[in-house]
Amino acid sequence: QVRLEESGGGLVQPGGSLRLSCAASRSIFSFNAMGWYRQAPGKQRELVAAFTSGGRTNYADSVKGRFTISRDIANNTMNLQMNSLKPEDTAVYRCNAERGGVFYYWGQGTQVTVSS
Repeated sequence: QVRLEESGGGLVQPGGSLRLSCAASRSIFSFNAMGWYRQAPGKQRELVAAFTSGGRTNYADSVKGRFTISRDIANNTMNLQMNSLKPEDTAVYRCNAERGGVFYYWGQGTQVTVSS
């Protein structure tokens, strides 16, 4: 069973920064794709940023230029650096990993709240 565990969420003021991490219980090389999703109350889940199966990165238009996704292969970790945070970034952020086009894994999520 693959486990994904997020950390790094919290309360931050508008304009602030947070760094989320997603630790995997197996080598992240084994995943075809990994990404960060978020869901705010009353809204649909949306993709925030991801590494695609081709090794490229995708970002939601709303976070381009502010968020950066990265991987720490040695530590089996995927990170999301979030800068210039806005109140509309408030959501539960979850990491996702896909393997073989068949297996999909989710973390439990971490709350990010942007408020003054």
